[in-house]
Amino acid sequence: MHAYRSHTCADLTAANVGDTVRLSGWVHRVRDHGGVLFIDLRDHYGLTQVLCDGDSPVFDQVEKLRSEWCVRIDGEVRARDESLVNPRLPTGEIEVYIRDIEVLGAAKELPLIVFGDQEYPEETRLRYRYLDLRREAMQANITLRSDVVASMRRRMWDAGFREFQTPIITASSPEGARDFLVPSRLHPGKFYALPQAPQQFKQLIMVSGFDKYFQIAPCFRDEDPRADRSPTDFYQLDMEMSFVTQQDVFDTIQPVIAGVFEEFGNNRAVDQDWPQISYADAALWYGTDKPDLRNPIKMQIVSDHFAGGGFAIFAKLLEQPGTEIRAIPAPGGGSRRFCDRMNAFAQKEGLPGMGYIFWREGENGMEAAGPLARNIGPERTEAIRQQLGLGTGDAAFFLGGKPSDFEAVAGRARVEIGDELGLTEQDRFAFAWIVDFPIYARDEETGQIDFEHNPFSMPQGGMEALEGDPLDVLGYQYDLSCNGYELVSGAIRNHKPEIMFKAFEIAGYEPDEVRKRFGGMVNAFQYGAPPHGGCAAGIDRIVMLLADEANIREVIMFPMNQRGEDLMMNAPSEPEPDQLMELGLRVIPQD
Repeated sequence: MHAYRSHTCADLTAANVGDTVRLSGWVHRVRDHGGVLFIDLRDHYGLTQVLCDGDSPVFDQVEKLRSEWCVRIDGEVRARDESLVNPRLPTGEIEVYIRDIEVLGAAKELPLIVFGDQEYPEETRLRYRYLDLRREAMQANITLRSDVVASMRRRMWDAGFREFQTPIITASSPEGARDFLVPSRLHPGKFYALPQAPQQFKQLIMVSGFDKYFQIAPCFRDEDPRADRSPTDFYQLDMEMSFVTQQDVFDTIQPVIAGVFEEFGNNRAVDQDWPQISYADAALWYGTDKPDLRNPIKMQIVSDHFAGGGFAIFAKLLEQPGTEIRAIPAPGGGSRRFCDRMNAFAQKEGLPGMGYIFWREGENGMEAAGPLARNIGPERTEAIRQQLGLGTGDAAFFLGGKPSDFEAVAGRARVEIGDELGLTEQDRFAFAWIVDFPIYARDEETGQIDFEHNPFSMPQGGMEALEGDPLDVLGYQYDLSCNGYELVSGAIRNHKPEIMFKAFEIAGYEPDEVRKRFGGMVNAFQYGAPPHGGCAAGIDRIVMLLADEANIREVIMFPMNQRGEDLMMNAPSEPEPDQLMELGLRVIPQD
């Protein structure tokens, strides 16, 4: 017999009754039923009930067992009494009578209990992550993650892609976040960087003549933490193709992503129609470039109904350039109580409040109510209702100013309204491609033009587009959103050196600076670079959605905390003096 087990803790069934078996695992729970000890023995695969009474030669040893001790037992498989069968367990028809036992690893008093669903502070869970990972929910999440990655790999190979690995230590690159820098011992005063993404290398793979590339790629970004973002590192399904258009990329990656969600979505509906929405329309309709389309609410511009009207605040606001009034329809929200609640929500978000109108049944039929309705009069109010397609029992909320000042809050209000009124569908994955991203933006403080998004995207219209107003230049850049999260980001790349130099020149980069920072790619593009494009899908975020978790740390095996600290391994840590000396570095204390 094997030294540790003949079966796993999920293998045994009624067909094994009478067999002598060996199991190894952890003591999940101990129950003392008057001289008979019942133990739930757990391994990665499942649970088996084992028992021991005074007739067993090892009863005294079994009495000493405690939760999470790692043990090996030998015993005889018995059928449970019919009344004691547990249909929820694959092994629920049997139990194992213990004849022999060996303690493989004793456990001291536990800082967190593995059995049950107790809540523990995140600090405790991350400090003792190896115990936290033993819990059923975490085992399921991490197993799901592994299965999702394996499925992605199979689907990419089936689509004709090959997997190539790109360097983990490289040069700094402007991907939109801070680099993690690595000092060079052989070149004092110089630094490598951990890659924020394999962006430049995957483009060079295309220049090298490989037609389709993918990689399950680790990426490193020194970012501020969020519930849906790791503050240090993450993994993405990275892909690139040569001789493709934007639509080719969509047609290639959609079956992969949709297939994964169908395979692991636990019977939740997966939308097959993925609309393409411009960045400008997404901002207008949803207040975000990662909209949740399960919520049917679309915001609209209603400035004309307030210009020169009786509501002085909006009327005066519209006299300023670049301002507008937007309405958030709220079907079913037509009560003063709900309107007051949403007004309070806006105040918590830092705004003075939101204007509102709601329509109710009056003595003479439907009537509009609320301060705005009284100020702008029935004719304008009725025009707003008709534009928004609302009726009795509905409401609308209004925000005004420069869109950049209120757009994000409007987007969050839309989500809140959809959730509060039960408009947002559950048990569904709704996808949308966000396209036509602006390449440039103007800094409102300095007035300077800089890249708004990926600097390596091909401008729509090529060189000719770069001769006009930079703020009008759109890129062949795209994101895929699902249920309010960005899952995929990508672009058709700028593979022509003359267009690349011009694009960077507009953002204030001289040709010498471009050559210095991106010399490898610029040089390569002078030797017959093919048109190419691709994208990257965030694996952590995809698994988070599939696992129905709200925090990305629930699907990462060993995550950092919100301060970017590894409490289990005590990282980051202070270097030894001889390490600093070898690297030619000195740490300057912060005041």
